[in-house]
Amino acid sequence: IGPWLPDPLVETPSSEPDPADRVTLDESVSHALLVVLESLSPAERTAFVLHDVFGFAFEEVGVIVGRSPASTRQLASRARRHVEEQRPRYPASLDQQRSVVAAFTAAVGDGDLDGLLALLDPDVVLRSDGGGLVNAARKPILGADRVGRSLLAFARKGRGSSQVRFVDVNGMPGLLIAEASGILTVTAFTIDGGRIVALDVVRNPEKLRHVQGVR
Repeated sequence: IGPWLPDPLVETPSSEPDPADRVTLDESVSHALLVVLESLSPAERTAFVLHDVFGFAFEEVGVIVGRSPASTRQLASRARRHVEEQRPRYPASLDQQRSVVAAFTAAVGDGDLDGLLALLDPDVVLRSDGGGLVNAARKPILGADRVGRSLLAFARKGRGSSQVRFVDVNGMPGLLIAEASGILTVTAFTIDGGRIVALDVVRNPEKLRHVQGVR
């Protein structure tokens, strides 16, 4: 079936430039963080979410996971360390992210491999979740050259028959692609230092039923 990715929360981007007038999601529920949390053990994930996100005491969390407070503290510490390792070192502002996604879309649309490679981190990873229901890569694609060529090959197949829209995916700039066949694709980006370090491509129709309203 291939990689598992969380259900994306897709919204139409606000045209209002003032962030104070726009409802956004906190980083704690960003798509990238949800992917990282899925890589933790169930006990680590529970300890991290309950303590670090919701503020439960280690004694309370320990009762839930069946561990002593000291052991629960270690679980949360390991989870926190893993999350910090995966977090962008040089996070981009919302405007910077939108600029990168726009440049990415233009490069893919123009078939510009050099322009695309300039936007991709050398160690970029592309994960795709089709749920076994639609075509999707069964394994993560690693490296800028492989990811770039794969993206352009996919774009060539859908050129002229697909519609691309800018959307927000869990509060961050992303893309919604509607193919003529009716299949939807939602792409979430992780951007670090002005370059794309991860693309999470959700094509599983069971995870995109709620997306119809923003098309």
